[in-house]
Order: sequence, then C-alpha cells, then structure tokens
Amino acid sequence: MASNIAVLTGANGFVGSHLVDYLLKNKYEVRCIVRKTSDLKWLNGKDVRIFNCGLLDVDGMSKAFKNSNYIYHVAGVVKSKSRDGYFKGNVDTTAALLEAALKNVSTLKKIIIVSSLTVTGPSQAGIPVNENSKCEPITTYGKSKLAQENLAKLFMDRLPITICRAPAVYGERDTEIFIFFQTYSRGLMTTIGFDKKVVSLIHVRDLVEGFYLAATNEKSNGETYFISSEKFYTWDEVGDICEKVFNKKPLKLKVPHTVVYTLAAIAQFLSLFSKKAATLNLEKARDITQNAWICDTSKAIHDLGYRQKVSLDDGIKRTVDWYKEMKWI
Repeated sequence: MASNIAVLTGANGFVGSHLVDYLLKNKYEVRCIVRKTSDLKWLNGKDVRIFNCGLLDVDGMSKAFKNSNYIYHVAGVVKSKSRDGYFKGNVDTTAALLEAALKNVSTLKKIIIVSSLTVTGPSQAGIPVNENSKCEPITTYGKSKLAQENLAKLFMDRLPITICRAPAVYGERDTEIFIFFQTYSRGLMTTIGFDKKVVSLIHVRDLVEGFYLAATNEKSNGETYFISSEKFYTWDEVGDICEKVFNKKPLKLKVPHTVVYTLAAIAQFLSLFSKKAATLNLEKARDITQNAWICDTSKAIHDLGYRQKVSLDDGIKRTVDWYKEMKWI
C-alpha cells in the first residue's frame, strides 16, 4: 500500500488530471471524487480509485476520505448562467467537503483549497497583488471564490487548510486558452483593446507542483499563497513566441473594448435559449478588458521553495506540440 493517500476533486479536468499524474509519479495512492456523469478520459488507464458520489454527498465523500492524508479540492464552477450556479458549485460543495473532512481528521495532513487570482480583482497601476491585497472581485465567479476562501477560514481551527490561488493557466489538455492557440494556428491573432495588457500566466506543470509543495509543508497551515509565474507577460510576447513555434506570421487584429462588450451582450442573450452558459458574457468582457491581472509569488518562494520552472517559450512549445499530436489544431 502507498505510504500517502491523496483524494482529489476535479481530477478528471485539465488541472486535476495533471495533479493526478504528478501524485502518481510521487508514489501516492490517488482517489478521485467525480460525478456519475463526469467524462473520465484523462483518468482512463491510470492507477486511481474512482468515487462517483459528487461533491454534495457528505457521507459519500467521507468514505473517499477514510484514512486519507491529503485532500486537493480542485473542482469548481467557472461558467454559470446564474449567481446560484457559481455559489453552489464553489461554496456549497466546499462546505460539504469540509464537513466530510472533519469525520476523518485524525489522518489528515493537509487540505488544499484551489482558489483564483480573481478574488483580489485586477492589479491597479500595474502593481502586482499579493496575499495582503484587499479582495475586490469584479465578477460573480471571483465573488464565489472569495466566499469559498472565507468559508475555508472558518474551518482552519479544526482542519489543516491551505488556500492556493492560481492565475490564468495553460498547458496540455486545456480547452480555454486553447482557443487562442487554435485561432493563431488558423493565421489570426486577436488582442483586446489598444492598450498594453499584462498577465500572470502559468504552465499547469508548475501549478500542480506548487499545490504539492503547499500540501507537504507544515508551515503552510492556515496560509494563502499565489502559485503563479514569477514573470509577467504581454500578449505581444505570447504572440512572438507563437510565431516561432508555429513558424507563421498571423494577421493581427486588435478588438476594441466596445466590440468585446457588444459580442459579450449578444452571446449572453443567446445563452438564454441554451442549456449551456456562454463562455463570453458581460462579466467575462469586464474581466478580459482589464489592464493587468498580475500577482506576486514571493511568499510561495519564501515559505514553500516554489519556483517557476517552465518558461513561457518552453510551455507554449510543449502545449502546441501536444495540441498537434492530439489533432486539436
């Protein structure tokens, strides 16, 4: 039997499946909590135990947590048609998970709650936010993640909890930033607005290593960390690297903010007639038209020994090579 048992939520998703790979490589016994309807393509053939109780079943999760040492709560709702959808998917599920964890506290070493840079809102005057920055989320998603963090803090006197906030994440298996690479491969690079925008952008491999370092460090109990790129990037820099990786010059198109909002309004209206939430809506438009989404990783570097290992050049090359191999592009 493996010496350490880790339980993951969201293990079938982009970030979660990479964390599964990382933990298996480090000889962990891995258990995955999923829904009965979850697509398990990234878990197929891997040495994991599946618990399909979902994230609102306290008793079901309690069974998954039996004798476990680490819980990584990666699952979350990033798209919803309603406020309730975000809060049910990010706050109610966390409440159920922490209640289940309390029944198994004797063996638990750490619970990692995966949060987001969106909880602080964008950076003002180009100054990166840090763990002491005032939280001023500008989207319902950001507000739900802040409520999740505040809920987790209420359990910190009874459970060994660490909060890890992620910025924009890219890498193999991603389907969100993938759209940028897909468009680029077709010869078009769209950027938003006419001002310079700067972002923290992390490759998924660095992110899951950061989660692992936070989980295995006793100093991290009750703390919050930004796990992010140490460097900040402009979309022009991303474009320059893509030019080398794809070996093509695209048509560059700057989309004015007003057009972004117009397209978002149309997409949001059309989503009223669909079961699925729109990827681009008015809140997302507000999010992507901000000048700076950047965060400071100094605390994670100091406390956890975290470092950004995957450069943007290497990360984009690995990601694009994978998309080509999978025939996504």
